[in-house]
Amino acid sequence: MATLLLALAVVSTGLYAGIMLIFRTGVMPALARLSDEEFVHAMRRINEYVPRPVFLLVFLGVVVFPAAALFVPVDGRTDTQKWLVAAGLLAAVANHLVTVAGNIPLNTALAASEPAGEPAGAVRAAFERRWNRFHLVRTLLVLAAFGLLTASAVVTG
Repeated sequence: MATLLLALAVVSTGLYAGIMLIFRTGVMPALARLSDEEFVHAMRRINEYVPRPVFLLVFLGVVVFPAAALFVPVDGRTDTQKWLVAAGLLAAVANHLVTVAGNIPLNTALAASEPAGEPAGAVRAAFERRWNRFHLVRTLLVLAAFGLLTASAVVTG
C-alpha cells in the first residue's frame, strides 16, 4: 500500500508539475503576444475552464498522496526516504498556498472585471505581471516537490 501511495504521489505531482511548467513556458508566453482585449478574454476563459474534475483530482492528489505515503507505516523505510517525502509534501503544500493566496484572488479579480467593463489594458496591467510572479514561485515549488518525491522513491538509504 505504501509503495502504491508513493507511486501515486510521484505521478500526480509529476502531472501537476508538467501542467505548471507548460503553462509557464508555452501558454503564458503565447498569451503575452495577444492584444490586451484578447489576453484578458483568453485568461478569463482559461480560468473558467481549468478547474474541472480531472484537474482538481490532480491538484488535490499533489497533497493527499504524499501525505498518505508519509503517514502509512512502512517496514524498512529509511530516515532519508521519510525526510524526502516530508520535504516533497511541504513543497506541495507551499505550492497550494501560493495558488490559493496569490493566483486565485487574481483570477477572481479578473473575472469580476468582466461585467464592470473595465478597460482591458488596465485589467491586464493589474493581473499579468503579478500572476506570472506567483506562477513562477508555484512552478518552482511543485518541480521541487516532484524531484523530492521521485528521489524518495529511488533512494536506498
